[in-house]
Amino acid sequence: MAVVLPEVFAQIPRYPLLYNHSSPIHSLPRTSQRATGTSPRLALFAKREDQSSPLACAGNKYRKLEYIIPDILSASPQHHDHEHAETPTPSPGAATTLVTEGAVQSNHTVQVSALARQLGLNALVLLQKGTGAGFRTARDPDAFLRSGNVQMNRMLGAEVRILDEGDPLSRDARPVLEELRARGQRPYWIPGGASMHALGGLGYARAAMEIAVQEKELRLGGSGRFDYVFVACGSGSTVGGLVAGFKLYEKMRTSSSSTASSSSTTAAATAAPPRQIIGVLNSPTNPKPYHETRVLTFARRAGALIGLDPETDLGAEDVRLDDRFVGTGYGVLDVEAREALETMARTEGMILDPVYTAKVARGMLHWVQQGEVVADARRNGNHSDEVNVLFIHTGGQAALGAYADVV
Repeated sequence: MAVVLPEVFAQIPRYPLLYNHSSPIHSLPRTSQRATGTSPRLALFAKREDQSSPLACAGNKYRKLEYIIPDILSASPQHHDHEHAETPTPSPGAATTLVTEGAVQSNHTVQVSALARQLGLNALVLLQKGTGAGFRTARDPDAFLRSGNVQMNRMLGAEVRILDEGDPLSRDARPVLEELRARGQRPYWIPGGASMHALGGLGYARAAMEIAVQEKELRLGGSGRFDYVFVACGSGSTVGGLVAGFKLYEKMRTSSSSTASSSSTTAAATAAPPRQIIGVLNSPTNPKPYHETRVLTFARRAGALIGLDPETDLGAEDVRLDDRFVGTGYGVLDVEAREALETMARTEGMILDPVYTAKVARGMLHWVQQGEVVADARRNGNHSDEVNVLFIHTGGQAALGAYADVV
């Protein structure tokens, strides 16, 4: 089935970076089997965003970038300047250089570098030693600075600048943009994770619509859809986009079912409680309320663009984040997350990444094994005989090379 978007959403320009088919969803049979004996039965699945694009190190950022590219390529980009710019500088023409930032082992920077190659542009990435604790806790700091995603960026031809902890450019990279302009280039700034970009949430709003189509194709039991969706929450717009996209889908479905002839399937779907999008936080740097506010902001920003009323259609109750699995620091593969990473490799043959999806897997397994999914489903009025759980694999395995001393 094709992903059908409402007109206001479909009209937003998008430059495809993904395959012309949906990223696959497959069952996690052994993990599901371990959950047998519960009532209701739990069926676990994974959506493979790490298999979504032919470009290097496929992952969730390519979805976000698809909606940013039309602005990058336009004759007068509107969203090219730094988020701290008080009065955005008018661009005299299409971008020549993509500039972005991230932690030393940032997945996002690699995908921006690969995008630059695809578009025939230059790329400059700022890798920050002080973002998180990955670099500080590395057993071999020199190897950490040259392997994994750092190596990928360099292979892709990006100019890599590694910033020491406390470097002012880590907080405000505008001097880098000014430097490039002085050299005759036209830089296009993409904030870390693309979340602060005005269009950053659209990719995962579309992903929600894609998942809804795949639910029909999979012929799921129980409610016929994924009741729980576990996904990493870092910079926040992946979760925010999903929240907005699923809210739009439910609004469309409710509207269509009210005018269509009633059937038992439609009635059951209409009666089902909302999907629960569980964002698993991967950093203890900021408290959960900070992230909740941020995710809601991103959801409302995306919602306003795709046809929702951001104030009445989206509220704080739509954002569910879990901060119990953040570990000791961003980018630190603690014992529990490492065990989850190894468990998924050895039970499902699926390789995760050490920064995001290992912690999401840890969280999901906890929810499943401790009975929290079942208890929460019942509290939310889900009385199906089967509860469907989706784990979104956002990619990032290339970073494992930098963690070879611990995993």
